[in-house]
Amino acid sequence: MIASLTGRVTGHSAQGVVLTVGGVGLAVLTTPGTRARLRLGEEAFLATTLVVREDSLTLFGFETDDERDLFELLQTSSGVGPKVAQAVLTVHTPDAVRRALATEDLTALCLVPGIGRKGAQRMVLELKDKVAKVGDGGSAPASVAWRDVLTEALVGLGWTGAQADETVVRLSAAHPAATEADVPRLLREALALLGRAR
Repeated sequence: MIASLTGRVTGHSAQGVVLTVGGVGLAVLTTPGTRARLRLGEEAFLATTLVVREDSLTLFGFETDDERDLFELLQTSSGVGPKVAQAVLTVHTPDAVRRALATEDLTALCLVPGIGRKGAQRMVLELKDKVAKVGDGGSAPASVAWRDVLTEALVGLGWTGAQADETVVRLSAAHPAATEADVPRLLREALALLGRAR
């Protein structure tokens, strides 16, 4: 298993980045937020996991071991594959995912494209008791401002960076005391705003 990579970012794509390690360019799929923070020409570290299928080998990259471990755990739930697991981490931070599973917050889980109410219920049932173990004994991921999380979620859902930024600025002005815990509610507001703008 390829657990991590350190190399130079030599390419960006719609799904991820190319990380050149020892002269070999490796395509790594990432969330939009991770991709946005990786600058061309700069050295980068990614925690990785290799997903093996009959017809493909796909590397997924994450900013922290915690994200990678949660990505792997999510796929142990029935019906959750790599794409859905990655979508979960596009919409929510690892802490928010754990909180949603622990508190059985189906609304938050249903914000993820590809997860309906039944799928969210199944995830809670199958992962609630396991999710607390992910990240135990390791360093907690750095706190990410709710504005960044919300912007990443909107871009991951198909809106442009400009649309996401403009919407987040409006919500920031309307909710000056918002925190990361408010992201699910703010995402619903953002989607309503963007829907009206269409």
